[in-house]
Amino acid sequence: MTALVALLVVSIAVGVVIGSVGLSLGEVFAAVGSRLGLLGGVDAANEHIVVNLRMPRVVTAAAVGAGLAVCGNVLQSLTGNVLADPYLLGMSSGASVGAVLALTTGIGAGALAGIGAVSAAAFIGAMGALGLVFAIATTRTGALLPNRLILAGVAVAQGGAAISSALIYFGDRGAADAVLRWTLGSVAGARWPSTIVVTAMVGVTLVVVWAYARSLDAFAFGDRAATSLGVPVTVTRWVLYILVSLCTAVIVAQTGIIGFVGLVIPHLARLLVGPLHQRLLPVTALVGALLLVWTDVLARTVKAGQELPLGLVTAIVGVPVFVWILRRHGAAA
Repeated sequence: MTALVALLVVSIAVGVVIGSVGLSLGEVFAAVGSRLGLLGGVDAANEHIVVNLRMPRVVTAAAVGAGLAVCGNVLQSLTGNVLADPYLLGMSSGASVGAVLALTTGIGAGALAGIGAVSAAAFIGAMGALGLVFAIATTRTGALLPNRLILAGVAVAQGGAAISSALIYFGDRGAADAVLRWTLGSVAGARWPSTIVVTAMVGVTLVVVWAYARSLDAFAFGDRAATSLGVPVTVTRWVLYILVSLCTAVIVAQTGIIGFVGLVIPHLARLLVGPLHQRLLPVTALVGALLLVWTDVLARTVKAGQELPLGLVTAIVGVPVFVWILRRHGAAA
């Protein structure tokens, strides 16, 4: 934990330094000191780049990586499905419908309270998809059974994908490039208002989920075993499903769809510290934050003058890692 925290702090500092405009670590600290009123005579352009552009971007990347990884961890534990990720409940598809609607109708340039219209539309779409999944999956007794939830999520995701495709096909063809960029994910547009929203949501999620760590351990033995251990299964499922869904919706609304983080990182963290959630959840968050900070650095430096989408980079990195994890588990079995 200490090593991971130290590595994350160093990574965030390096992420602020690296960019198209070369800055030294001293210039970064001077810019921050100038913004805090502690130093004077600092170049205004450097201060703007560091404080208004790079810092919110790097902090957002760390928060998003931690949030997606922890949400994936929780959903894998609740559903007993090793392939579960934060987009399991159809929210990415619902968010895509909202974002595509905003982009193809020309309202994407608007903003509300510092939050872009596309982000607001994506959040509304994600929550609409979530509500539909819960309505389909909930039994008459009010229980949320994992298999029903997964199937409902798949159905809503397919429906959302069809609606998004129809909006692009029959709508403004010129918006197709913007839609593609959004669906591949990016933190390039992160600014302090959206960074604060995402970081606060991820922080609340981490605290609440960690408080349920022992309950998540109990779910590994099945619902009956969890009930016998005193875990209120139905209430716990509802609380955690809603919490991680809200967190995922906020993240997707701000950054688009960034795949593989919530799927791969929980498995990697289990290899490091084992399955007990009191240790697993913090390590998952830290590893996820580290991955996305460095993924963002790679995305904006690998090709001069052009920035790669985060979803593309995470897929390139995530697929080999996931295959390696599968082979390792197969060899162990």
